[in-house]
Amino acid sequence: MKTRAVVCSGLNEPWKTEEVDIDPPGNREVRVKMVYSGMCHSDEHLRTGDISASPEVLELIGVPSMFPVVGGHEGSGVVTEVGTNVTQVALGDHVAVSFIPSCGTCHWCASGRQNLCDLGMATLAGPMISDGTYRYHLGGENLNRMAQLGTFAEEIVCHENSLVRIDPQANMKAAALISCGISTGFGSAVDRAKVKAGETVVVVGCGGVGSGAIQGARIAGARTIIAVDPVPFKLEKAKEIGATHTAPSLLDAQFMLPELTQGRNADVVILTPGVLKGDLIAAACALGSKDARIVVTAIAPFDQMDVQLNLFNLAMYNQALLGTVFGSASPRVQVPNLLNLYDAGQLKIDEIITQEYTLDQVQQGYDDQAAGTIIRGVVKFDS
Repeated sequence: MKTRAVVCSGLNEPWKTEEVDIDPPGNREVRVKMVYSGMCHSDEHLRTGDISASPEVLELIGVPSMFPVVGGHEGSGVVTEVGTNVTQVALGDHVAVSFIPSCGTCHWCASGRQNLCDLGMATLAGPMISDGTYRYHLGGENLNRMAQLGTFAEEIVCHENSLVRIDPQANMKAAALISCGISTGFGSAVDRAKVKAGETVVVVGCGGVGSGAIQGARIAGARTIIAVDPVPFKLEKAKEIGATHTAPSLLDAQFMLPELTQGRNADVVILTPGVLKGDLIAAACALGSKDARIVVTAIAPFDQMDVQLNLFNLAMYNQALLGTVFGSASPRVQVPNLLNLYDAGQLKIDEIITQEYTLDQVQQGYDDQAAGTIIRGVVKFDS
């Protein structure tokens, strides 16, 4: 089968639309016709090398290179073909994708932490998790797929563990964004930071993930939500979806906090910038109160080891520094949950989708994202 897909051929090479060959779905594999694909920043992190694994790691998982790769790991679509022994979805089902496959049987899945499934080790690149062979080819060369998915394609073939069945009446555009960015941000506030009613929350970075964190804090009952971003347009949108205050920098937020909190500072700080650098950790901790939870959500460069952190203050202030993946929630629980909140009017998604693109405009979409002219873009496929 041939399909059109957006491919990056090498480090810092642009996204280009190609006609690629896809083999039929094999054992426990599914073919999905895409309806929407979200344009998450993580795909750009892959293209620019922030999350490109080292040669040693690639050798460990048996992958010669991260490239060429089909981009995209957010999305929604309709199941059009199933392989052998597929039990979790059926022909015609509406599905959202999950960038972390969930096997259901490893220690992490069995203990209710699907977001930490052991299959996540192979999520960025490599062959099918079913049998270790490749389904995607271009000019005789095997293709990787971002997060075992590659949703920047009209049709995808993936493992059933990478899909979440959703209600056929669910909004497919909302499901695409909920499948990654919104869930990650929302969970950062609700599931990882465990924001309580009346608390003060600072969200640093107001793109797609930050928009989820702001709304998670609002729905959890935060009294004060400070959105921090240097782009005025993003701060305006942040106020529309729940931020009570805005600041163009961490320093401005630091000056605001004493008056807003009777001198105590923020209970929770969530870091969702485009790229996370080590010098942000100390600055985020400085915004926190005693017993504050500092949640590290954004992607940092794969090999970054240096972090600025005052360990004395971390201990003496009883603060917690917390990492998170998929917002520390299980995809098969979180995706339907957030779709219900969207249907109830409590979770705003249409408001942060500022542009729709065609498959041929993916590079333009990421250029717009880098320029700060959109909150979140989506690729709309022909129905």
